[in-house]
Amino acid sequence: MSIAAFAPTAAGHTASLGVFGHDPWWLSLVKCLVAFVFLVVTTLLMIWAERRVIGRMQARPGPNRVGPFGVLQGLADGIKLALKEDLIPAIVDKPLYILAPIVASVPAFLTFAVIPVGPVVSIGGHHTPLQITDLPVAVLFYLAMASVGVYGIVLAGWSSRSPYPLLGALRSSAQVISYEVAMGLSLAAVFLYSGSLSTSAIVASQHKLWYALPLIPSFLMYMVSMVGETNRAPFDLPEAESELVAGFHTEYSSLKFAMFFLAEYINVTTVCAIATTLFLGGWRAPWPLSLIGNDTLNHGWWPVLWFLGKLFVLLFGFIWIRGTLPRLRYDQFMRLGWKILIPFSLVWILVVAAFRELTNEGKSRLTTLMYVGIPIAAIVLIWSFVTEARINRRLQQEQDRLQAAAVSQRDAYPIPVLAGVPSMDVPAVASTTDDGPEVLDD
Repeated sequence: MSIAAFAPTAAGHTASLGVFGHDPWWLSLVKCLVAFVFLVVTTLLMIWAERRVIGRMQARPGPNRVGPFGVLQGLADGIKLALKEDLIPAIVDKPLYILAPIVASVPAFLTFAVIPVGPVVSIGGHHTPLQITDLPVAVLFYLAMASVGVYGIVLAGWSSRSPYPLLGALRSSAQVISYEVAMGLSLAAVFLYSGSLSTSAIVASQHKLWYALPLIPSFLMYMVSMVGETNRAPFDLPEAESELVAGFHTEYSSLKFAMFFLAEYINVTTVCAIATTLFLGGWRAPWPLSLIGNDTLNHGWWPVLWFLGKLFVLLFGFIWIRGTLPRLRYDQFMRLGWKILIPFSLVWILVVAAFRELTNEGKSRLTTLMYVGIPIAAIVLIWSFVTEARINRRLQQEQDRLQAAAVSQRDAYPIPVLAGVPSMDVPAVASTTDDGPEVLDD
């Protein structure tokens, strides 16, 4: 069994990639410039919206002075950071210290190149897709760029030669290893379902049904993993201010700090764009709008509106989570990744692969559900009984241990009788004098 068995048609994927690589140089430059401006403007709006929305959640106004409704506050903060004095501590490894914010921010921009924002449109007399480029392994390119971005964080903590930045860098590397495994496994189900790693082909394969519905476990696992991948609350442990001052960028200021800040918010936009592309139909209109005018709303410039709408809904989810959930402990965070997300992802991939293989063999839906559903139900039932028995055994062992410790402590360490303090075994006798109640020794 191979991925080729799940592919609808290889020719369809080749045709979808054939529209790329024919743009004139000026059109490619315009696409890159528009993507860069879009990411920067989205970052500014995201910062403003986050401060305003969380302010309302906490019954305070948020920024409201700079521009209408405070919308220019993010721009003012960016200008302030760019013009601020750039301080470099004397003990840092200077080449790596300067290189770290560049390594963190550049992959964040490159990842957006494979995101399809819309279908093929006409710009300046040239028919071109609203996407900078596409690859047969575009999703693997996204995962590779996400892996490279963490090197900037690790270099920042290492080059600072300070304990708190180093601890933040180690936390970030462990976090990326843990949650990128879960993220890749959650995306593997999409590969099996669509038969392609090309983002434009995956969007094309969702013309009837978004993958968030049949692959809802993968969608939920990706949503959790993308929050951990971007170091956002409640998973912002690499920059936990209550523990590590500011984490890996404690020793940074001015424009270098702004580049780390920009990379974080661009990564948030990118992971939301990937979720939109792989699970929510990409630029395709939501139902029932897709039924209007014989699929008219999926042509021209309308799909850009649908893509941005889905993207901003997911960005609002990041804000909502940050204003709602408290930060996890580090052990809880690691346990969630290694003991819950990754094992469940492995089991789910086996389910999806079996389901697709039986479907391709011509089995009916009822037969497929019987072949796949009955073993899964039996495994889940057995697992629940085993887990419940294990939990009850651990609770009983802990209770027995506490009781034994209490008995041994009471027998081995008798409490002496102190002067003026009543004994634990003999009740105290109190008498009343002119100065008030008096405790008598036995």
